Amino acid sequence: MATVLVSEAEKVYVLHGVQEDLRCDGRERKDVRPIVVETDIVTHASGSAHLRLANTDVLVGVKAELEVPFPESPNEGRLEFFVDCSANATPEFEGRGGNELATEISRILTRAYRDPQVFDLKSLCLLPGRQCWLLYVDILILECGGNLYDAVSMAVKAALFSTLIPKISVTAVDGGEPELELSDDPYDGNKLVDLLERAPVLVTLSRIGNYCVVDPTPEEEACSSASLVISVTPKGKITTVRKMGAGCFHNETLIEAMAIAVEIGKEIHEALRIKLQQENRMGVQREKFGFIK
Repeated sequence: MATVLVSEAEKVYVLHGVQEDLRCDGRERKDVRPIVVETDIVTHASGSAHLRLANTDVLVGVKAELEVPFPESPNEGRLEFFVDCSANATPEFEGRGGNELATEISRILTRAYRDPQVFDLKSLCLLPGRQCWLLYVDILILECGGNLYDAVSMAVKAALFSTLIPKISVTAVDGGEPELELSDDPYDGNKLVDLLERAPVLVTLSRIGNYCVVDPTPEEEACSSASLVISVTPKGKITTVRKMGAGCFHNETLIEAMAIAVEIGKEIHEALRIKLQQENRMGVQREKFGFIK
């Protein structure tokens, strides 16, 4: 993750602000910065979203393709995440600098969506053992301004919500072999409508001194000894937890941090639900572009 250099005096200033529940940008410890999200903006994609959280900028595109199910799960489709850390986001991503971060983000998203109560992969199966939908979720990090995991998870949920899976009918032909017929209408398809009530977001809590803050800035991340990345569903269920950094969490601090993550996660889900429903209503009026205009 992109890091900034912070002097010892600045670290003390940040620490004292967190202790007094007044952070450097005027927020309290549980406050999240404003979020701007747009959906269905990229052409040639089944779904897409552009999200900006302060200076963190993320673009997500979803592509639905027909594939053969894995032998060990013949009744399930697949959901795969790919992350590209643009060198324009930070100089640290030049060359192969962003590969480790990209792999870590992909892994934690995979774990967050693995729960059947979060994403029903069986709904993506067309012919058990023969054909299923594979959803490629491509994530492009355009700019890093802190709290990257959370921003990516929100953009992924928005892109999946806007995804239109083409309508396919299964018919039997001579010999009893089934045949798939794709609808000629590009707007004839099905959306993953239950995602708003099931799909998780990631909530990062960074420990600074004896307190945890949500939505950390790059300066706060540099002052943090350890962070927790917690996946929370709209109903408050935790699907995965990942500790980052060399520091540790005492039992009481860990329990408190998880409770805060559930509280903040529910608030983010509700705000995102309202925004995505607004986007869904105005989606037919939005002009698509090959990239962000």
